[in-house]
Amino acid sequence: MALGLGLTSFGGPIAHLGYFERAYVREQRWLSAEEFAGLVALCQMLPGPASSQLGLLIGLSRAGWLGALAAWGGFTLPSALVLFAFALLAPRMQGPALTAVLHGLQLTAVAVVAQAVWSMARNLCPDRRRAGLALAAACLMLVAGGAGVQILTLAIGALGGLLLCRHLPGLPAPPAMPVTSRAGGSALFAFVALLVLLPVAARMAPHSLVALASIFYRAGALVFGGGHVVLPLLRDALVPHGWLSDSAFLAGYGATQAMPGPLFTVSAYLGAAVAPLGSAALWSAVSVMFMFLPGVLVALAGVKLWTWLARHPAAGAGLAGVNAAVVGVLGAALYDPVWTSAVAGGRDVAIAATGLLLLERWRFPPLAIVGFCVFSSVVFALVR
Repeated sequence: MALGLGLTSFGGPIAHLGYFERAYVREQRWLSAEEFAGLVALCQMLPGPASSQLGLLIGLSRAGWLGALAAWGGFTLPSALVLFAFALLAPRMQGPALTAVLHGLQLTAVAVVAQAVWSMARNLCPDRRRAGLALAAACLMLVAGGAGVQILTLAIGALGGLLLCRHLPGLPAPPAMPVTSRAGGSALFAFVALLVLLPVAARMAPHSLVALASIFYRAGALVFGGGHVVLPLLRDALVPHGWLSDSAFLAGYGATQAMPGPLFTVSAYLGAAVAPLGSAALWSAVSVMFMFLPGVLVALAGVKLWTWLARHPAAGAGLAGVNAAVVGVLGAALYDPVWTSAVAGGRDVAIAATGLLLLERWRFPPLAIVGFCVFSSVVFALVR
């Protein structure tokens, strides 16, 4: 079941929730609608890839720890393997045609991120209060920027939610899980310990495998809102510090839009792209592992905390504020670096805008948008 979803779930984290609901609630009847809503609410409140966390917890509730591993691996590994192969092949392809293909992938990222911002804004900012929080978050990110500012922005969003969103309903409860208090506490301890110790180790060995693991672990640990929101954090950690170029980064992100499964598997591409000669497989595997590990740990810890949080209305209000801030962070990332790095003229605007219309208006799948943007970019390159 999870492998089938990993091979066919196109469309990003919001679309994945629909795939999961249809497969696990309506078709398999493994969960009730209320239990599914509880798991979704839990995963949305936690940092990390919500769809992967949701799949892991469904597998855990259905078949224990082996079920959790099978659910995570089936959903994640197909796209990770394809993106690893793309990272190996891309440097060997030279010439104007490759440049045009990579530029088309960058324009794909413009269309897909724009559609994600629009969709998330409708769902997460339905009133003026939350729209105001999103706008304030976007302004703060555009003025200050940086990973530290993103964390501060989300914290301000949580505070704003506590002050402005107290009228929202409480949190639904997830199904019972085979996670003891000791296991949950151990997961939380490991989550915090790695978050503190990895950056210390990275300072001792810059541009090493440990430093790369620290970058991806921090991204997975501190990003709320799914795969699209990790874009600015990873870009700020990798591009300015010389790991890879902006064009290579956005090409990989654009290629990820053609993949089913979680967008966090862009880590497979990035790890291989920055690896020393002969070490691509190891660096890619470490990148994927440390990108997803914090989400797994915090999800296991969150299962035990959720029952307590569900009794406190403030938790729902804070989550609403965080979600609104996430929309603002992603909106700022849409402009810089996605738009500024990809759009160079009127033709690029036309291609990206058409891709957005195909996604939003006519519900074309993201894979079709990848094909359209790449084809259009190649055609325009040939007729110049």
